[in-house]
Formats: sequence, structure tokens, C-alpha cells
Amino acid sequence: MPSAPKVFVITGPSGVGKGTLIRGLLERVPDLELSVSATTRAPRPGEQDGVDYHFLTPQEFERRVAAGDFVEHATYSGNRYGTLRSELERRLESGAGVVLEIEVQGARQVRRAMPAAVAVFIAPPSREALRARLIGRGTDSAEQVDARLQTAERELESQPEFRHVVVNDRLEEATDALVSIVRGEIDGGGSGRI
Repeated sequence: MPSAPKVFVITGPSGVGKGTLIRGLLERVPDLELSVSATTRAPRPGEQDGVDYHFLTPQEFERRVAAGDFVEHATYSGNRYGTLRSELERRLESGAGVVLEIEVQGARQVRRAMPAAVAVFIAPPSREALRARLIGRGTDSAEQVDARLQTAERELESQPEFRHVVVNDRLEEATDALVSIVRGEIDGGGSGRI
């Protein structure tokens, strides 16, 4: 009997490389689909509505929160982010496993709403490496980088809450570790810190 599709929550501080690791995961585990999150932040150059995010106005986001349209939602660095219930259900109904790339507070909400979801915390090799990555992205002002680092400090303290932790020091090794966790969970096992 085939197992039910799984939900994989990939979380960790901003700038830790969640998106890069998830791209590697999706290339190597083709049965997975990435859920597209909603946000109130403005699109970055090259981002497309419905592909990178569902870009919503703050008013539309709040209306949808009040309507119960989100599985999880959170405020991060002054913007709202969330996973639309319809987006998640559509992908699960297609039989695919679903990957959520969300912040720590959202991951906690998903864990409460969907205890069977598999949560993986992506950690930086050091706080200095995280700062360098955030600055190197060139997408945030100095004030935004500082705000993201302050949030990251609190998020890094939450690692013990997660059964799976991957330290993103060397990209290929971290991708291998994430793929191993996901495949292990799909096959019915999985454990630990890598």
C-alpha cells in the first residue's frame, strides 16, 4: 500500500541557504513539489507572482488570515508570510510530497496543525557565516540585515525543537544530508542531526 504524501517543512534563519538546498532537493527527489508561499513584501527583481510567491497587499493578507485561508502565517522583518491552505491541499491531492520553505514561527504552527509533517532546521556553520551570506546577497539594506540577524539569533536557539538539523557549511554535503533525511522519511524512517 503506498504511503500518504508527506509534508516537509524546511526552516532556519534568513540567509542560511534554505532555497538553494531546496532546489537541490527537488532536482534529486522528483516526487516532491514546492508550495508557493504568500507574502506582503514587494517582489525582488526577477520574481514572479504565483511562481516565487503569491504577492498580496497587507489588506488582502489580513482578509485571508481572518477567513482561515492559511495553514501558517507569521510576521518576519516587517512583512507577512504564510502558506495558503488551498496551495498545500492542491499539491497533496495530486499525490506529491510537499516542501514548505518557511520561517521558524511558521514551522511551529505547521507542527501543531500537522503533527505528521517532517521539519528540518537548516543551520549556518557560524553566526559570522550567516552575516556574510546576508550581506553578500545584496538584497537588503544594512538595517534589514541587522534586523534579520537579530531574528536569526532567536531562531538559532530553537534548533533543539527539531528532530532533524542540517548544518549548511558545504553545499553539496548539506544537500546530500537533506536528501537523505527526506528519502528516509518517505521510506518510513529517518533521524537526527547531520
